[in-house]
Amino acid sequence: MSYEQGDTIVAIATPPGEGGVGIVRLSGPKALGIGQSLCGQSPRSQPWPARQAQFRRFYSPDGLRIDHGITLYFPAPHSYTGEDVVELQGHGSPLALAALLRACVKHGARMARPGEFTERAFLNGRLDLAQAEAVADLIHARSEAQVRAAAASLEGAFSQAVEAIHAQLLRLLALVEASLDFSEEDLGDTHEIAVRDGLAALQQQLLQLQQQARQGARLARGGRVIIAGRPNVGKSSLMNALAQRDAAIVTPIPGTTRDLLREEILLEGLPIELIDTAGLRESDDLVEAEGISRARQILHSAQLVLLVADAQAGWQQDDQSIVDALPPIPRLLVWNKRDLVTTLPKAPVDEDICAISALKGQGMDRLRAQIMGRMGMDHNVCAFSARERHVEALSKAMEKVTEAVRLQQAVGLPELLAQNLREAAHALAQVTGKIDVEELLGEIFSRFCIGK
Repeated sequence: MSYEQGDTIVAIATPPGEGGVGIVRLSGPKALGIGQSLCGQSPRSQPWPARQAQFRRFYSPDGLRIDHGITLYFPAPHSYTGEDVVELQGHGSPLALAALLRACVKHGARMARPGEFTERAFLNGRLDLAQAEAVADLIHARSEAQVRAAAASLEGAFSQAVEAIHAQLLRLLALVEASLDFSEEDLGDTHEIAVRDGLAALQQQLLQLQQQARQGARLARGGRVIIAGRPNVGKSSLMNALAQRDAAIVTPIPGTTRDLLREEILLEGLPIELIDTAGLRESDDLVEAEGISRARQILHSAQLVLLVADAQAGWQQDDQSIVDALPPIPRLLVWNKRDLVTTLPKAPVDEDICAISALKGQGMDRLRAQIMGRMGMDHNVCAFSARERHVEALSKAMEKVTEAVRLQQAVGLPELLAQNLREAAHALAQVTGKIDVEELLGEIFSRFCIGK
């Protein structure tokens, strides 16, 4: 996704539809000249003042007035993309914005690809790759927690943590390579202690950053929680209690739910796709049987299964059959109808257990807290937005540092120790895009909206 230096791009930067204000954004060496031409000025006239709003009328190339509004000029390199940027802020009419866009193209701009403005910001050093990805996370945030996490990454919290560990890793590598360069000299115990202590500190810092990145990645993508169990144990009642509305039909008739019911909920800022499934049992009813088949298929895609059982009826053989057939993913046994019994029955399964009354709301706060815990969300961990590729890069770095610790304890293997540290540094540098990210750019920026 490289671009030629002479290219000037244009896109509508506001969402589709009608609104009070619509923005057309230009970036590139011709941005100012195109902006001046649209306002009826010669491109060779006095440049617009930087970062000052001015009222202008916008004209098509044949002199017809399109709209009027505010112009803003951000000269390179002090702009979002690091290039000359011009914003034309008119009325939010789709037709007027389309006409303004066509006029920009006729004056020499080309339509921007999705994410190309942010790609240029990365290529011109205005953002590193982790910050660029945080832009998309911020745009697509569905909760305040996601907004705060993405904003933290955009401000550089994640990148700074990675860079600090990377710098420490390079210092440690320099110590190890010193022992290679001066292998005939005795550098003493102080050198060995410095390497050993440095590796231990590096391991601890990487472990903490891994935990933060995993939580940030989970927060960014949300999760899927599936409610499963035999018929009439209160799965739909639990669905309604978690959704805090009547999302599912509740009746005393077994097999009421015959298809997958989906509800998007927020648990303390974490977006969760909650899925209520048909009661798992053998059925001769074709419709119910299809619902049961779909339920069994979707179980494999869950991050957590809430296995609901009836506390009044106790543990049944059908409950055990469901447990035996579940895929190997995290699950939580939920005893429902807690209000109808004085003591909870015992379940012959090694499961985390939570007791509730979905109808009366008993135990729901504890259940929500347990769901968050099983989803890997810890309030004591400072969250920033992250991606799965970041988690994988940090895991690779940790793997290499762990191997370096083992090698440091061995005798006569400094070359292998240095190689592992170099590979750990390489993995960390991929997070911020310092090296080897060309093949990632198309995948990352193509997922952005046009105009950003």
